[in-house]
Amino acid sequence: MTLREVALAFLVSREIARRDERRICTSNKLAQFPFVRELDGFDFEAQPSVDRGQIRELATCRWIAHGDTVLFLGPPGTGKTHLAVSLGREAIRQNYNVQFVTAATLVAMLAKAHSDGTLDKQLTILSRPKLLIIDELGYLPFEANAAHLFFQLVSRRYEKGSILITSNRSVGEWGSVFGDPVVATAILDRLLHHSTVITIRGITTVFAKAPFRPSAEGRNGARDKRNSKSIKGVSSSFRLRGQIFTSLDKTRVGYRIPDFASGAVPVLLRASVIPATKRERKFPYRCPRPRQCARSGL
Repeated sequence: MTLREVALAFLVSREIARRDERRICTSNKLAQFPFVRELDGFDFEAQPSVDRGQIRELATCRWIAHGDTVLFLGPPGTGKTHLAVSLGREAIRQNYNVQFVTAATLVAMLAKAHSDGTLDKQLTILSRPKLLIIDELGYLPFEANAAHLFFQLVSRRYEKGSILITSNRSVGEWGSVFGDPVVATAILDRLLHHSTVITIRGITTVFAKAPFRPSAEGRNGARDKRNSKSIKGVSSSFRLRGQIFTSLDKTRVGYRIPDFASGAVPVLLRASVIPATKRERKFPYRCPRPRQCARSGL
């Protein structure tokens, strides 16, 4: 190959990669995943009931090509949604269109379409994705006609489009979930015909640490006990070495702090003032150096 042909092949490959990356990014947005999760981030050691090889086989997406169904069953916090989102993102990489929706939202959409007389149109829209992920089935009670609406969706997608469902209820309890054992049996008959059922029996996995929340005494009673002062005129949040100081305007805090303008505490003078976010306003104040403050009598 000549140098010109090599350069042309390189430019073509770069353009194909760029378009493919843009397609994946757009498809992930249209899928409406609640968060970003990958299979590499799933802790298989914490969930020994999950077969790593079986999940890797599902990641090949051959079951999507055949129009099969996958069910993740288990208690809350065991990683069912993590696996569902990871498999959905992998399906997008392999050029399958995916739609993510919670069971409560799905039933509400179908019920509204039924009342508006546009149920057939809504079922057609939900039948287009090659993979439909239904999350949290069984967490919230359904309406009276939810079972019939859900049955119509499953029948429309039967052997045409794949469905991935996560639920905290075993299939034997779905009769009580839908409130109609007969329709629930018909739904399971179609879902389980070509399906892979994975039951997770591991411990609850915590993916994020809970934010610091002191007790009510620390927020209320400790203010008067410590005879703390309020910092006037400060309505922003301060960030210093990863610590968050919440808005202290007209508020008594747990630690006694001198007036901000006096400069008695140099560490506060070096703090940068930034606007308080909605999340930061919820967090009460934490002293960044409680030992130093105690020794200095602040």
